[in-house]
Amino acid sequence: MSSFNSGRGKETKEIKVRAIIELKLEQNYEILPLLKIAKISKSTFYYVKNQLNKEDKYQKVKELINKIYHQNKGRYGYRRITLELRTKYNQVINHKTVSKLMKELNLACKIRIKKYKSYKGEIGMRADNLLLDKVVYPNKNETKYVRNFKTTSSNEKWSTDITEFNINSTKIYLSPIIDLYDKSIISFSISKTPNMKLVMDMLNKALEDNEVHGLILHSDQGWQYQHKKYQDLLKARGINQSMSRKGNCLDNSIVENFFSQVKSEFYYINQFESVDDFIIKLTEYLNYYNNERLPLKLKGLTPIQYRNQSLKSSFIQF
Repeated sequence: MSSFNSGRGKETKEIKVRAIIELKLEQNYEILPLLKIAKISKSTFYYVKNQLNKEDKYQKVKELINKIYHQNKGRYGYRRITLELRTKYNQVINHKTVSKLMKELNLACKIRIKKYKSYKGEIGMRADNLLLDKVVYPNKNETKYVRNFKTTSSNEKWSTDITEFNINSTKIYLSPIIDLYDKSIISFSISKTPNMKLVMDMLNKALEDNEVHGLILHSDQGWQYQHKKYQDLLKARGINQSMSRKGNCLDNSIVENFFSQVKSEFYYINQFESVDDFIIKLTEYLNYYNNERLPLKLKGLTPIQYRNQSLKSSFIQF
């Protein structure tokens, strides 16, 4: 009974009621004296007791939220969990309710950070930004350039960049190509050096697996993308090269956002025994990203599912 006045701060009504019920069941104490010691009224006791006895209507949903969260290693926030509840488990729950239940379960999505910079000045030919639309406002006598990442199908616009990881004082570089339509990883390469081989391996893999006609391939002004070898291959395959404006990372924000996701969902929340261990796990994550992770804007499909749907539709029309 001393637990009611333990000196460790005010006991909540729920804790007090649980204690009274336990003492009644285990030691057959009378309830009224316990209520006086706990300083709660009889009506409050029975109200809280009834609440405790009520079945939690969200119990099944909580179990699914916990399952989805841990299956995805803490990478999903409430929006993505809401989407998977709806598409995979046929549970239509408001996103605000999911957010509230996650707080009750102490589940929080992990977070983000830094960027490798490949710009080394003008060492070759630069390209125009083909992802900009010119908008003229005659009434204001003003012209603006607006980014246009929109596409109508896969293999219309690709984007690429390089990011850096530090593993046990060793730098590792990832170079992917992302399709702006389905957000899938078209190809990628990983290396300890951000050299031309890293970029050319990535590009060759992408072109081996995809038929491209009039494709735009966007990047920043990194030295690799100004290199003659890279530009010659693009020309030979009829690919239109596009580059961000100098110092304007938002021109390549699709890939920037992808890198943020990789680092928040994979890099920052894991421990790696070695460089080889990191490369194996990074490859596994990239496969997960393409084939299992549910983006919010792809109608409940993974990037590869959405891509296959688009390519099938394009083939039928052709």
